[in-house]
Amino acid sequence: MTRQSFLKGSFILMTAGLVTRILGMINGMVLARVIGDEGVGLFMMAFPAMLLVVTLTELGLPVAISKLVAEAQAFGNYRKIKLVLGWSLAIVGVISVVLTAMMLLLIPITAKFLFADTRVVYPLLAITPVIPIVAVSSVLRGYFQGIRNMKPYAYSGIVEQVVRISLVATLANLLMPYGVAYAAGGAMVAGSAGECASLMYMLYVFKHGEGIKLKRPKQKALKGTREVLRDLLRIGLPTMGSRLISSLGNFLEPMIVSHALVIAGYSIAQSTQLYGQLTGYAMTLLLLPSFITHALHVSLVPAVSEAYARQSFHMIHYRLNQALRIAMVTGGLSVVVTYCFAEPLMTIIYSSPESAQFLYLMSPFFMIFYFQAPMHAVLQALDLAKAAMYNTLTGAVVKTIMLFLLTCRPEFGIKGTALAICTNVVLVTVLHAAVMFKKIGFSLIIRDYIRTFLLIACTAYAANILTHHALLGWSLLPRTVALLALISILYLVLASFLGLVQKEQVSQLPLIGKWFS
Repeated sequence: MTRQSFLKGSFILMTAGLVTRILGMINGMVLARVIGDEGVGLFMMAFPAMLLVVTLTELGLPVAISKLVAEAQAFGNYRKIKLVLGWSLAIVGVISVVLTAMMLLLIPITAKFLFADTRVVYPLLAITPVIPIVAVSSVLRGYFQGIRNMKPYAYSGIVEQVVRISLVATLANLLMPYGVAYAAGGAMVAGSAGECASLMYMLYVFKHGEGIKLKRPKQKALKGTREVLRDLLRIGLPTMGSRLISSLGNFLEPMIVSHALVIAGYSIAQSTQLYGQLTGYAMTLLLLPSFITHALHVSLVPAVSEAYARQSFHMIHYRLNQALRIAMVTGGLSVVVTYCFAEPLMTIIYSSPESAQFLYLMSPFFMIFYFQAPMHAVLQALDLAKAAMYNTLTGAVVKTIMLFLLTCRPEFGIKGTALAICTNVVLVTVLHAAVMFKKIGFSLIIRDYIRTFLLIACTAYAANILTHHALLGWSLLPRTVALLALISILYLVLASFLGLVQKEQVSQLPLIGKWFS
């Protein structure tokens, strides 16, 4: 079995994540131009429902599988790994069949009561093919994560996006004559096709590259099943609870926002368009660095789980600080770029300069968001998934209340939605930090955070000067690209000068091409 170190595995996932994010932005650009703001709004109203279905299908098992496989591999218990995989597949298989039937029966009946815009029923129905595909994919991803072989996990995401982009424009254009709702449904079907291609790739790798064969277990081999099931559910259910709370919050969000905007005086079409600008355009850019935090989350769970199984708290602190430093430096660059170049980026990518208002409002808060995933991963690895779930619940309740109270007020409108999202980001991250420090003690390197504040301030000041005085005779696209390149280089040079980019991390970068070979 191929196995990578924490940093190598993280950089593999980051590189693949960058590629998939770029492909995802291309997909968003295509969607925006084919189905418009209104179509994107319908797509984004249905998208949280897809996340909710995926959460229910997975049952939190990918994290549980990753943790249990990592611990079993640390002590050479390969029989337990087989049990974990076998019973995980059985669980998600049953759940996927039940959910698919429920979706097909309930969506046509309930959609008209839940959404102000009833056309969302078509993209909602288009979600159903993805359910059984996600079920099997989640188990395989958890397994590869647990054995710390991140290549299949990384490649599968690229395969998914390539297939999605190849089909989304075709399906959306074919269905556009029937209406924007059908076109949004076609875009959702393209996503299901991408998931299917990703699953086929992982099944191929598992069959030809791994030594574990799944067969019907004999009675003797079932010894320890109760313990495995208990561990899977003990870790998986709170993990699912956290994701379910977030997914339910996101599922309710478009309903609350659409009705609140109508109360505030907007038409249904206007509310759909504004919600599309916020979630389909601004949030996409704000969450761009989340491929880095997701990579850290995926790599941290098995790495910290193995260290915790061996009671190596020094290694847990070391891995945590590594992850937070990477998240902080990359998140800082994202804040500078999205704030200082908000309008040109929105104009170039989405032809929607008015959406820049959301970046100006939200980007400073999202610096905190980039710490959330690594902290959550550490909590899961330390058997604190239940505490993480309660933190997520607290944030979701506060966010839901604020969504309605702020959005329905005419002086806030859609900006009230943005403020509610930012409040949730800050609150959940702070609660995660409090629980984590109570468990393992305070171990943050404060000077790194002071240096990062100086780094962001200096780079933002330079970006402000350049955007107002440099390359004024150039057209928008080449000027923006050139200025972004200059700011990124300046940021990296200052980060290196301040000691935020460490030799240990940089020494891994030239090997990325070799890891992917």
